[in-house]
Amino acid sequence: MNPTELKAWSKLEDHLLEIQATSIKTLFQKNPNRFNEFSREVDGILLDFSKNRINSRTLELFNDLAKEAGLKKAISEMFDGRPINSTEKRSVLHIALRNRSNRPIYVDGKDVMPDVNRVLTQMKAFCEKIHSGRWLGQTGQKIDTVVNIGIGGSDLGPYMVTEALKPYSKGLKMHFVSNIDGTHISEVLKQVNPERTLFIVASKTFTTQETITNSETIKNWFLKSATIFDIPKHFVAVSTNLEAVDNFGIDKK
Repeated sequence: MNPTELKAWSKLEDHLLEIQATSIKTLFQKNPNRFNEFSREVDGILLDFSKNRINSRTLELFNDLAKEAGLKKAISEMFDGRPINSTEKRSVLHIALRNRSNRPIYVDGKDVMPDVNRVLTQMKAFCEKIHSGRWLGQTGQKIDTVVNIGIGGSDLGPYMVTEALKPYSKGLKMHFVSNIDGTHISEVLKQVNPERTLFIVASKTFTTQETITNSETIKNWFLKSATIFDIPKHFVAVSTNLEAVDNFGIDKK
């Protein structure tokens, strides 16, 4: 549903007209306890929304909007593995990836957790192989540089994680290529050695135009100093399209 067409949304628009001229400084002056009322802390994570132009009435109206939009039902259906992704007609299973309790999560009557754990174990083994130096490039040298090729969530997600966890990194140099502009690629390639670099092609369908174009450009650059038989040593994929991955020259494992 479109939330802007709901009654609660209309009430929020009216409410905005009532408070939009009120300064946040005034809200704090009128309510010395404002920070405690408009913040929440869970497991050491603090969410402070006191410095927004809201009051208790605003929260009531947002609650009304959530109820009218059926948010609680949608959350329940997500945890039940229902196909709430209406565009792809599929389940939304971020929760399964984060389900370290391993409680069963069913989709069409099948518990997806065994598959999730299998892939997480596969990812861990792969990472440990890189970190330990057991993964060797075309000339027998260890990998010291990783280039992620992706766009949108396949770029911003990994980029955020590597920035946030820099203090725990294993010393690998990280680069991210997302822009279809050739300048972006050329500037990154100036900084890497093809004999010690691993390229990650991140595309669920392996058809994302920008990602595949950039991957082909980098592959052609790589083949100037290597052969097609060296591609599996320097290119890996995050994808579900194994056939396309195989056609690119990447090992399906």
